[in-house]
Amino acid sequence: MGGNDADALAPPHAGPHARLRGDYSGIGPDFVVDQRWERYSAAEHALYRRLYERQSRLVPRCACEEFNRSLARLDAAHEIPRFDRVSRALRAATGWEIVAVPGLVPDRVFFEHLANRRFPVTVWLRTPGEFDYIVEPDVFHDFFGHVPLLFDPVFADYLQAYGAGGLKAERLDALALLARLYWYTVEFGLVRGAAGSGGGLRAYGAGILSSGGELRYAIDDPAPRRVRFDLERIMRTEYRIDRYQDTYFVIESFDELFASTAPDFAPIYERVRALPALAADAAAAGDVAVQRER
Repeated sequence: MGGNDADALAPPHAGPHARLRGDYSGIGPDFVVDQRWERYSAAEHALYRRLYERQSRLVPRCACEEFNRSLARLDAAHEIPRFDRVSRALRAATGWEIVAVPGLVPDRVFFEHLANRRFPVTVWLRTPGEFDYIVEPDVFHDFFGHVPLLFDPVFADYLQAYGAGGLKAERLDALALLARLYWYTVEFGLVRGAAGSGGGLRAYGAGILSSGGELRYAIDDPAPRRVRFDLERIMRTEYRIDRYQDTYFVIESFDELFASTAPDFAPIYERVRALPALAADAAAAGDVAVQRER
C-alpha cells in the first residue's frame, strides 16, 4: 500500500472473496448479535477516542453540514457508543435504528436491514496497527462514518430506498451495478457545500469521513477527477478498494440524490449493460467537471 492511509473498504456485502472477520458463531438468519458493550477493553475505548479525535479535527471544514450537525448531537467522542442508546435517538428522529453485526453480511441480509430502516454496525474495532488502514469496515468506520447521516430525513429515506432497490437488483442480476452506486454515494460521495457554510466541496461518504488521509485528499488534492453526479455514468464506473479514489461524483444536495435515484432501475440496468464498463480513473464523454475549493 505504500503508506496509503485510506480506509480501503470492501463493498457493504460479503462477496465471494470477502474475508469474514469477527465472531459469526450463534448468529441468526438476520446476522444480528448482541453488542456486548461491557466486553470492550479500556485499550479499545482509548483507540476509538484517538480515531475520533483525529477525524473530529478534520470534519468541520471537510464534511457536509448535515453530518457535522448530527455528529455534534451524538456525544460519542469518549468511548465506543452503546448502540441501544443511539438507536433510541435515531428512532425518534427518522425511524431508523442500528443493529450489531459480527462483520460483513450477505447481500440479501444487508438489503433487508436497510429496507426496514436498520443499519448494520460491526461490533469489532481495528487493532492499533490498523489505525491508518483497514480493509474491512469496523465499528469506527460504521458508526462515525454512517450513523450521523441517518439523522438526516432525506438521506435516511435514500438509504431505505437503496435497500429496497438492492432486493430488486438481486432478482435482476444487477448487484454489481447497484454496488457501484453505493460505493460512489454512500461510501465516497461528495456534495457542494451550502452557501451559508462557505460553499465549496464537502464529503458525505462514510469511506471518506472515517479516513484521515482520504478526507483531505478528496477535498483538497488536485489529483482526483471530480464529476457531477450522473446515475448511469456511476453504474458504468468500476472502483478500487486498495487506494484512494480516482474519481468522485458530486451531488448538489441530498434532495437531488433521492430524486435522481427514484425512477425504476430496470431499464437503466439494461442500458448500462449494453455499454462498456469504465475504469475507475477513466474520463467519459459528457463528464461535467467540478472544481475543488481553492
